Amino acid sequence: MIRVVDYGVGNIQAFLNMFKRLDLPAERARTPQDLMDAKHLILPGVGAFDTAMRKLNDSGLRQPLEHLVLQQQVPVLGVCVGMQMLASGSDEGVLPGLNWIPGRVHAFADQPASASLPMPHMGWNDLQVQDDHPLFRDFGPAPRFYFLHSFYFQCENRQHAVATAHYGVDIDCVVSNHHVHGVQCHPEKSHHFGAQLLKNFATH
Repeated sequence: MIRVVDYGVGNIQAFLNMFKRLDLPAERARTPQDLMDAKHLILPGVGAFDTAMRKLNDSGLRQPLEHLVLQQQVPVLGVCVGMQMLASGSDEGVLPGLNWIPGRVHAFADQPASASLPMPHMGWNDLQVQDDHPLFRDFGPAPRFYFLHSFYFQCENRQHAVATAHYGVDIDCVVSNHHVHGVQCHPEKSHHFGAQLLKNFATH
């Protein structure tokens, strides 16, 4: 069962709709008991980093989620702010992140090369895939995904950066550390590219 973590942040239904179209079993998880049958986990997120972390911390889901991911090694995919939560921390807030993929989240506005660009970074952008990663199995050249964000992930270990995109600066938009993955873009809004990525995540 694919479980979409419902801690009060993110468009849960969009993921459930996408998995239904892919004919893959998926349900939301609102309680620790809901997580017990998870074979794959989606950690969505929108809005501010600290707000998302606080909601996860207060939901009662963080401890069982960490047990599943860190002890049982259940694959997890963080999306948008859910990806940023995988980092050590964010310049957007003061709370620590999950630190499942060491790195830091920075603001486009703080970088000279991107400070003058429209914010947020919104719309379609090309991905430069760095290696033959399972998330990009059966992809053609130059995959395009939909983005909506003002902060970006920078991996501490460059081997964790699976794909980059460019918006004034190069950003690590797909990251992976063994069974822990994150995407800054929105696969649930990215048509066939997004559907293929979610299918690859759920079937590898």
